[in-house]
Amino acid sequence: MTAAVHRFEESIAGRPYLIEVTHVSKDRWRAYIVRIPGVPAALMPFYGTTPADAAHQLCEWLTRAHARAALPSSTV
Repeated sequence: MTAAVHRFEESIAGRPYLIEVTHVSKDRWRAYIVRIPGVPAALMPFYGTTPADAAHQLCEWLTRAHARAALPSSTV
């Protein structure tokens, strides 16, 4: 049996991201960034109760990470 993969294309801080979400167990989905479709990047996965929820959590984290990286070093 092949698990369904949900794909989300997002633009965060002007950069394109491809997020894949796979079913892990009942009410548990795992989202991760892919560099090449089907191959997860080395980034911690994010979990949610739906594919959209898991992808949203990953997008929120990326948005915060980009905002923090954009701060001058004296404020970090």
